[in-house]
Amino acid sequence: MIDQLLALMLLLLLGWFWLDASRAREMAVGLAQSACQERGVQLLDQAVALRRLGLRWRTQGLRIRRVYRFEFSTEGVRRSSGYLVLLGLHLVDLSLGLPEVSDDA
Repeated sequence: MIDQLLALMLLLLLGWFWLDASRAREMAVGLAQSACQERGVQLLDQAVALRRLGLRWRTQGLRIRRVYRFEFSTEGVRRSSGYLVLLGLHLVDLSLGLPEVSDDA
């Protein structure tokens, strides 16, 4: 009986992790698309790749930290890399490695 409960708990935990990972990936794709559109560059392959996964303790509790990498092009020929960091489902950092756009320029 206990073995069955443990197996069920493990199955539920894996299902939750899969759903959470899917939501985070969808959010990362949307954030990468928005960032590229704001900067006037093209997101290549319309995809992000998970580069790092870890756990972080915060005042709100334990959170999953995911680092995604994506590729974009400024002129349609050369590929450049950007990254974004999600802590739980919240954006912590996003970089295209490009200089910041200023309204003064």
